[in-house]
Formats: sequence, C-alpha cells, structure tokens
Amino acid sequence: MHLLSSGPKRYSELQRSIDGISQRMLTLTLRSLERDGLVSRAVTPTSPPRVDYSLTPVGETLSGHVAQLIHWAEDHREYVAISRLTYDDRAESTTS
Repeated sequence: MHLLSSGPKRYSELQRSIDGISQRMLTLTLRSLERDGLVSRAVTPTSPPRVDYSLTPVGETLSGHVAQLIHWAEDHREYVAISRLTYDDRAESTTS
C-alpha cells in the first residue's frame, strides 16, 4: 500500500520494489487488498496485457497510517531483533 501511495504502479514495478516477495505472495496480497476495496486493478488490453494497481479513495485514507506503521517499525527494528534473540535463547534453554 505504501508503494501505491505515490500513484498507480504496474505489477512488475511492485515486485521489483518489494525485496524478497514471491510472485504468489504479491498476487495473493494484491487480490486481498482489492477484495477489501483498498486497491483497484486496471487491465489495459495490450500484448501482453498491462495491469496497473492503485489505491482506492478508501485505501488513500489508510495510506498515512501505513506510513506511520512503517516509520515505527524502522525506528524499533533493533529492539525487535534483540527481543527475538532473547526470546529464542530462553525458549532454547527450556527445551534443552
């Protein structure tokens, strides 16, 4: 959703911009967002067909909140990583 906040994007643009996402996961996510009414899909009948995705008006209202969540995640990335390591160490020591 964050990538679409700057305007419509082709499927291939989205896939290149999201590091490590599989084609299947991107397709499932876009379908889910479309089903929820947050993203619209437009097909241009060319050869091959051109498919563009954009935020709907309701999706645009969520865009700012998504940006805040991304900012929070970036600010707390190290804390989360340390918490995961600490948890994993405790879990490993209780199973050994």
